[in-house]
Amino acid sequence: MDFLVIDDDKTFRDATCFLLEEAGHYAEGVESGQLGLAWLKEDKWGAVLLDLHLGQENGLEVLTDIQKQFPGIPVVMVTAQGSVSTAVEAMRRGAVDFLEKPFGREQFLTVLARLQRLTQMGRRIERLEQAVTESRSHSPEPIFDFTAPAMLEVMDLLLRAARTPASILIFGESGTGKSVAARAVHARSHLADKPFVTVSCPSLSRELLESELFGHVRGSFTGAIKDHWGKVRAAEGGTLFLDEIGDLPMEIQPKLLRLLQEREYERLGENITRTANLRVIAATNRDLKKRVADGGLREDLYFRLNVIAVEMPPLRLRGEDLIRFARHYAKFFADQCGRKLGEFSPEAVACLRAHEWPGNLRELRNAIERAVILAKRENIHPEDFPAELRGPTVLAKAGGETLSQVGSLVSLDMLEEAHLRKILAQTPSLTEAAEILGIDQATLYRKRKRIGLG
Repeated sequence: MDFLVIDDDKTFRDATCFLLEEAGHYAEGVESGQLGLAWLKEDKWGAVLLDLHLGQENGLEVLTDIQKQFPGIPVVMVTAQGSVSTAVEAMRRGAVDFLEKPFGREQFLTVLARLQRLTQMGRRIERLEQAVTESRSHSPEPIFDFTAPAMLEVMDLLLRAARTPASILIFGESGTGKSVAARAVHARSHLADKPFVTVSCPSLSRELLESELFGHVRGSFTGAIKDHWGKVRAAEGGTLFLDEIGDLPMEIQPKLLRLLQEREYERLGENITRTANLRVIAATNRDLKKRVADGGLREDLYFRLNVIAVEMPPLRLRGEDLIRFARHYAKFFADQCGRKLGEFSPEAVACLRAHEWPGNLRELRNAIERAVILAKRENIHPEDFPAELRGPTVLAKAGGETLSQVGSLVSLDMLEEAHLRKILAQTPSLTEAAEILGIDQATLYRKRKRIGLG
């Protein structure tokens, strides 16, 4: 925890900071209540130790100001002139504990332990409330009772690894649910009641990413106007999830390797070595072996991350789960919109099954949300889906027989469109697609435009 000690006695202030740092915490001291309030505005502190008598200032009045301006910060009152009435008044005004000077080391550590338990409980409640709020308002609850054999195998391995401290590396295409799997590991581990903190590796510049990960001190780079604790500190005792680890800049990789091997790190611009107690889960949609061969990823970091490795199968290989996911999303968005919808029509089910789902679960979620919003009837029909789902490639009879096949009773234009869509979805460039189709790129461009892909 990070403690701010407010006491006008420098000797006591320094001694208290020493005791806190000896117990593994970070502490700073200030000599007045007004200065303490200013420091609380500039940075995030875990707790305050506040002296009752601060020269001309009344510590109880300062306590009231702290409670008004920073209601979430716990305050322990300290005084050399303790009494029952003073302690009762301090508690009435919001103090969480009371210490009388001079206090012994054991007495101080006892109060510190109570404060830590209280803080951890508050943070856990806050995380749970936030998780419930986000789940209800933004995203449907993930479902883990898979039936696809590929997913059953992956989840079995992940959940067995969850109960160990080993690093986990999750491969898979974008949108396959890697972050959901990481959260499932955390929720079923011995760290379930501790923080789960995510860092998106490609989202920031090298300097900002290093600061986001490890923290920085004031003045370490342009714009660093105050000290900052990074995600490593925020994840203390819990899980640090590094999303898209394949995009981690080379300059940061040695520091991450040190964190994994030695459990040590330093904030940007600081020479103080700090220790970290956390578990690392990483995910990527890249081929990390190729990244190592190309010099974009350190080999020793790759092997350190790759203790337990799994690959999330794409949605196109999870046909057994596809319709269940679609129904799950449909119910969530229907409830969110206040609509009463029935089942997917047989034609809509055929559309879902025929699509390749290059965007995986993320694409499916968006498609179902759109369908729920735009559905004109009680059931969801193909016309409610985006154009790429209801094209000729997914036209079907009620019985589920696909019509867009050679010999089907459809027009040549429909067959051509179906073939164009398939080739374009499977080739990395228009040049290669034109070569396979045996036409020039200008002709391909016109055909793409005609079917709404241009």
